Amino acid sequence: MNGGGNCQVGRRLWARTTLIGLLGVLTALLAAVVEIWIPWELPGFVDVAAIESLLTIIASSMLAVTTFSLGVMTSAYGSATSNVTPRATKLLMEDPITQTVLASFIGSFIFSVVGMIVLRFGAYGERGRVVLFIVTIAVIALIVVNLLRWIDYLTRFGRMGETMGRVEDATRTALQQCLAQPYLGGQCWPFPQHPPQAGIAIAAEQVGYVQHIDMPALAQAAKEAGGTIYMGATPGRHVFVDSPLAWLVCSAQTSPEVLEAALSAIRASFSVGNERNFEQDPRFGLAVMCEIASRALSPATNDPGTALDVIARSTRLLSVWAQGLREREAQEIAADYPEIFVPPLRSADLFDDAFMLMARDGAGLVEIQLRLQKSLAALGRIGHGEFRQAAREQAELALARADVAMALEHDKQRLHALVQELRQQS
Repeated sequence: MNGGGNCQVGRRLWARTTLIGLLGVLTALLAAVVEIWIPWELPGFVDVAAIESLLTIIASSMLAVTTFSLGVMTSAYGSATSNVTPRATKLLMEDPITQTVLASFIGSFIFSVVGMIVLRFGAYGERGRVVLFIVTIAVIALIVVNLLRWIDYLTRFGRMGETMGRVEDATRTALQQCLAQPYLGGQCWPFPQHPPQAGIAIAAEQVGYVQHIDMPALAQAAKEAGGTIYMGATPGRHVFVDSPLAWLVCSAQTSPEVLEAALSAIRASFSVGNERNFEQDPRFGLAVMCEIASRALSPATNDPGTALDVIARSTRLLSVWAQGLREREAQEIAADYPEIFVPPLRSADLFDDAFMLMARDGAGLVEIQLRLQKSLAALGRIGHGEFRQAAREQAELALARADVAMALEHDKQRLHALVQELRQQS
């Protein structure tokens, strides 16, 4: 069950580093053979000592810079884990700028080492040495640009606000993708979902979270079996070895061989792992944002300002969802995979993920409750139907928790006065 594994490889640091490292080896070797295709004479003013000294400088400096950069990365990961949340570290590890800069440093180091080896063997002719010198100058220019870029980037990398911005951006992308492809491109399977009577359950093979679902592969399996698929586990769902990932409903005339192949393909379309992913799972992003606020409100941290920032960010994200729901109702979106039925993403679940923890942990803080009630009231005004009802229910729960946790009667009266005013406005 690794349907989404291939798309994760390109985000790994080793993948980009390996690619650019191979490019460095190829560049150094090509400089030795490219001279036979150069039809004109190049001035042979570059001797071996000049090139070797440049390559030696690159090799020694890039090794030191790479070691330093890896230390900075490790420190940033540790800072994000302790000060923000361990769930946000994944976004730092997949940062494309960091990976590209480090890969260019390692690629330059490999290029210089291979270049010195080939140079010592005398494989470069006069024109080859000129080509190697030109490439070396280009590599030095690339190093300078990346160093300047890296120095500026390190001033922000791993900081609290920058990491929260990454989580917000990843969550917004997941929400927009969900709005653009409702039900992952399938058809809606409305609540409450009951297992189809004639359906064949496909159970998970391991305990973990559904990370990714390969919808084209699911649709192909349904077509080959001549049936329909009812999805039991959407991305972010925690499954056990007996949890149904999906149900396949097909004709009784389907041959056992075709049926077995379809069941195997359906199971392989679900990627199950130990951790949740931001991709295809907007609830996870909102939960991570709320977890950041919860940690900030802990007695050890005591940082209500960060919690207020999280409320503002979560409100922005849910306003994107509310606006998208209105636009989606105004236009008909055809299902890309009509043979697959998928449970909808409920607004009530999004509100729970976004506000429940901080409403609980900040129940006794009047500044948190005031901002929370204002934000929930604003979300209720811009939404309608299920979204508005979810905002109102979350506001009622937050108010009930505050009534229990607040010790000062003045704070309670102030909060209730605000709630009454907001209700009149809506």
